[in-house]
Formats: sequence, structure tokens, C-alpha cells
Amino acid sequence: MERLFVNTLSERFKDSAPLIHVVLGPRQVGKTTGILQFLETYRGEHHYISADAVLTAGHDWVLQQWQTALLKGHHALLVIDEIQKISNWAEIIKKLWDDQKLKQTQIKLLLSGSSSLSLQRGMTESLAGRLEVIYVPHWDYHESNQLRALSLEDYLRYGGYPKSYDFLEDKDRWHQYVKSSVIDRVIDKDILQYAQVKNPALFRQAFELICCYPSQEISYRKLLGQLQDKGNTDLIKHYLALFEDGFLIKALQKYHNQEFKVKSSSPKIIPLAPCFYHLFSAKEEKMTFVFESTVGAKLSQIASKLYYWRDDTHEVDFVMLWRNKLIAIEVKSGKSRKRSGLEKFLTLFSEAIPIIISRDNYEIFIQDPVGFFEKII
Repeated sequence: MERLFVNTLSERFKDSAPLIHVVLGPRQVGKTTGILQFLETYRGEHHYISADAVLTAGHDWVLQQWQTALLKGHHALLVIDEIQKISNWAEIIKKLWDDQKLKQTQIKLLLSGSSSLSLQRGMTESLAGRLEVIYVPHWDYHESNQLRALSLEDYLRYGGYPKSYDFLEDKDRWHQYVKSSVIDRVIDKDILQYAQVKNPALFRQAFELICCYPSQEISYRKLLGQLQDKGNTDLIKHYLALFEDGFLIKALQKYHNQEFKVKSSSPKIIPLAPCFYHLFSAKEEKMTFVFESTVGAKLSQIASKLYYWRDDTHEVDFVMLWRNKLIAIEVKSGKSRKRSGLEKFLTLFSEAIPIIISRDNYEIFIQDPVGFFEKII
């Protein structure tokens, strides 16, 4: 099956002179497969190459690929997969891209890579204003159900990585695959290789710990205390930021109309794949929070900004800024919950639009979240 970003690529590269496009997202979610599907129907000349198997690659290697694309003609498409494997890739691409503006023959450029800090830093520091990012997220319930007819309950336990669905008949094998082929590789190859972490073992332990608090507010000090580390809260903030850069979690801050109070709040942890909780915990009582976190993960893909809100005992699961609108979202997973949180929030922020997402309308929401809000608001 094709993921939505394949159609996005087809639309974007109809332009005669698009910006550099970067397909970015977690490991093992089908970025390369989708790009190859796009190229099967692409009508122009193109040159595809992956840097994944290249032991040492730098300016000369990229220049060679660039010239190969140029030989295919004006506006040929050059696709470099796993671009983050190339040292100083952003500076090399920047020079070649800027130089071609002075020449009659120009190429289109599509880059892709996994959740490497190197890739993201290159985009922000060297290629600002020259590119567009197409984000490819983890597999949601709708996609997983289309691929393997997963029940919602199975998706909440095992969902996120399509290849792992091949091992659902052998849960030990499933666990080993997600842990070693996905999580360990992200932490080792995409984070620790580029970020300064004094205690890698503690860093891994921190990830396992925070995955046990899906869609829950937890203080930095509580997390630090459970890690039994003598550091300060800045250490935990640093860890959470790195996990976010690796597309493993989203840490939401509490909504407030004063920005400094937003930044000082305790985070609400949203694992970006529901299987993370089941990977490290077997406590069934938190599965309702896993359902809520799947909603939060999808909201984070469309929101301008996403928060949670709490005032004493009153709580709103998600507060979203979307198309200049303030939306207060309550998630119901089957058990009745009081609406006092929404009602209290609306008394303080009268412009907010209340929305309830439950298991009854979840499939409609997850299939087309933008359309869902357009119909309701």
C-alpha cells in the first residue's frame, strides 16, 4: 500500500523548479519504499542513489551523483536516500544548489533520511529558506488496519512499525525486533552518535521509564528521582529534547496565555508509537492513556502548537492551536469522564472550541484529522 506522502511527492514535483524537498521521519516507517513507489510513476528523468551502503562519502561522491543527474537533462530529478550518512552533507548540497542558479541546466532535488540529529541540524543551519520538509510519521491505526487488519486493541499494544506486524504470532520475536532493530538503532545511530550524553546507560533507562507514562503529566524531579541520578532537572529536559529529535516522543507543555508559564510547566509525555508502552510495561490499567496518546500523536502532526491544560483537579487532554483557532480536546476511551475540565477551560478561554474524540469517532478522526476538524468547526 502507498502512504500519503507518496501522493504529496507526486504533486510537489509537478512544479518546474521546486525547492529542495526532504523526506524526514522515524526509522522503519516506509520512507524508502514510498520514494521508490513515487519514482515508478514519475514521468521525468531521474537518478536514485542511496548513501546507506557507502563507507566513506563526501563532496566528490555527491558531485558525481549530481553530474549523473545533470547528464539526464534539464530538470532531471536527483534522489539521494539516507543523506545523513554523508559527512558535511548540508554544506555540499548548499554549494551545488546555489551554484546551479547561474547555469542553464538545473536539476530537481529530493533528499531523505531517518531521525538523525545531523540531518535536522543541517537543514536548519545551512539550508534555511531552500527546502521543504515532508514528514513521514509512524503508522497510525487506519494504515495498520488496512495493511494487516489489526484490531484497535492490537494496534494499541503493537502498533507503529509495519515490519514488526510480521512477528505478531511470536511476541518474543516482536519484542526483540522493535527493541534491537528500531529503538536501539535510533538511540545509538541517530542520537548518541551526534549528541553529548555523559551516561548512555542512564539515557536508555530514561527512555524506558518515560514510555511507562503515556499521555501523563510528570514532573522533571519525579523522573530524575526514579532514575536515581544526582543530576538536576536540566538533565531530564536535555534527554526529552533528544528523544523528540529522534522522533520517539513528544513532550507537551501546559497551556497558558503567558509564554513563560508554558515553558516552566511539567511535561505531558506522548510516545509517538503506541507500542512503546507495551514494550516496557504490561500494566493494563494504563491502556486508556495509550489510546489517548495515539490521539495526541496524530494531533501533533497537524497542530501549529499542541499543549495540555490542568488547573487543580480540572484537566483538558489537549489544547491545540490550528488555523488561528484555539481548540480544547477531551479524549474518551470508553469509560465515562466528567466534562468539568472542558467547562472550566471554556470559562477561562471563551474563544476556545470544545471537541470530544472517543472510540466512537476515532476511526473517522484518525483517517482524516484535517477533514474531521473542518466538518465539526
